[in-house]
Amino acid sequence: MKCPFCGNMESKVVDSRLSTDGNITRRRRECERCVKRFTSYERVEAELPMIIKKDGRREPFDRLKILHGMQKACEKRPIGMDTIEGVVSQIELWAQDTGKAEIPASQIGEKVMEALHKLDEIAYVRYASVYRSFKDINEFMDELKEVLKTKTS
Repeated sequence: MKCPFCGNMESKVVDSRLSTDGNITRRRRECERCVKRFTSYERVEAELPMIIKKDGRREPFDRLKILHGMQKACEKRPIGMDTIEGVVSQIELWAQDTGKAEIPASQIGEKVMEALHKLDEIAYVRYASVYRSFKDINEFMDELKEVLKTKTS
């Protein structure tokens, strides 16, 4: 594994842990040259569907896009990286389990929003505001009212 700090190709595994669902192995590594530590993740590569974008384009499923979107929404919120990784893994597994060759991006976005709604209301509203492209403050307020309504019930 190439060290992200010095580029050395030799590193040793210091610690390995299996994710809660057992699909990902997290490895703490230490570079043998600069002695800095870094983390790598190992997962089985699966056949994933193509994603159909709003404009009709098709692109390969990209877990990093989902991960980055969720990280942005959860920025400065009390949600750990392990939790975010877990949600992304669940969505990836769902996409694989559909057995379909293509999935609309809207279905992926809805899965992310559903997970964020359960995790953190602020992160949910942040993600929804970008995902749903609110045109004005009224649309934003309508979404906030929905969040408040579900919170009280």
